[in-house]
Amino acid sequence: MNKRVKQGFKPVDSHFKEEGQRWTVKEKIFLGLTPGEYFQEQMKNPFNWILWVIYIVGTPILIGRFIFGLGWATHSSYDYPWGLFLSWGLFTMVPLSASGFMLGTTVELFGRKDFKPIERLGLLNGLLGYFFAVVFLQVDLGQPWRLVYPMFVSLGPAAVLFLVAWHVATYLSVQIAELVPSFSEWMGFPRAKKFIKSIVLGLTVAGIILSTLHQGALGSLFTYAPGKVHPLWFSAEFQWIHFLCSAIFGGLSMLIVVSTLTKWFMSWRCDNEFLTTLDKLTLGISKGASLALITYLVIKIIAVAHDNEWGYLLTSWGEYFTAEIVIGTIIPLVLFTFAIRHQAAGIARLAAFIAVFGIVMNRMNTALIVFNWRLYQEIPHWREVVIAVMVYATYIVVYRAILARMPILYTWKDEAKQS
Repeated sequence: MNKRVKQGFKPVDSHFKEEGQRWTVKEKIFLGLTPGEYFQEQMKNPFNWILWVIYIVGTPILIGRFIFGLGWATHSSYDYPWGLFLSWGLFTMVPLSASGFMLGTTVELFGRKDFKPIERLGLLNGLLGYFFAVVFLQVDLGQPWRLVYPMFVSLGPAAVLFLVAWHVATYLSVQIAELVPSFSEWMGFPRAKKFIKSIVLGLTVAGIILSTLHQGALGSLFTYAPGKVHPLWFSAEFQWIHFLCSAIFGGLSMLIVVSTLTKWFMSWRCDNEFLTTLDKLTLGISKGASLALITYLVIKIIAVAHDNEWGYLLTSWGEYFTAEIVIGTIIPLVLFTFAIRHQAAGIARLAAFIAVFGIVMNRMNTALIVFNWRLYQEIPHWREVVIAVMVYATYIVVYRAILARMPILYTWKDEAKQS
């Protein structure tokens, strides 16, 4: 599409064509191209061929998981109940999706309108991350039709899982509502946008409460198994705040990563305002990420001191823990600080990529690698890996499809004329 746009093609960005006729929904879906032209463009993209291979291999394995059960597709057991579906799909994707409530808070509550060009991207990142975390959870549970049972039928209000389930469900609803203005602009439903704008402050406050509570609650889930997780990765008093603080810099870093990837691969869908302000916005987000990183680092050190776990640092597990802290926290913190001081957006983007890797490393370690560290190390089943890759590929496909159509990276022209 980048090449076609350079040749003069203009994708749909308003309700009316240059001739004055109104775009149909079908034409909007195909970006103003004919179906044949659109699929021709898709076939030119080598990444789409990789996606086809993933789906051809992964679809029968995913179906087999629901036919033959979880044991057919994973190595999950009583020793290792949280396999790749949860360690990656839930414990990793949720903190990387924390950009939604933070950008909403920054723009709508604190009035930082200078972050407006990237607000919708942050909201979309949050919505899709949470939604596909639920998808991963359903693949792990295997009975999606029974999702309502722990929430409405077999209630357990004293359980952390009950708290997480309700918070994720209600927060998903909040995030969908926050993105209604973008959808209403694309579809031409001004009343829906007007209604959401009238309650946006309430939605923002609800998002803050729900997201911060369940980010910490995810950490509290590990208090169910206090003797299984290695002491360097587990602290009963600090586990919830570890997860909350890491989610803050994880979500902000993921937003920088996503905005960078869209600039590289979807510049044809970015308007001039987004592209020209992205470096400044990246450095502004980096300030928040660096503050969260230093807070997380200090709290991790305090937790080790509080539990008197210094001796473990001299073991091989201690070396691995130190490597995680250095790679996932200290290096991005130093790079963010350098980038902010020298106004180097490229360095900030490098720091964000490393910080995201650090979050992935921490969550995979806590939920899978150092879980039952006294026993044996579990290696995920190859079918589990294939299913996880396929679900995440679907996440990318949906993400890209929405960015290509709805006004997330650009301003809808009809709205710009009215404002």
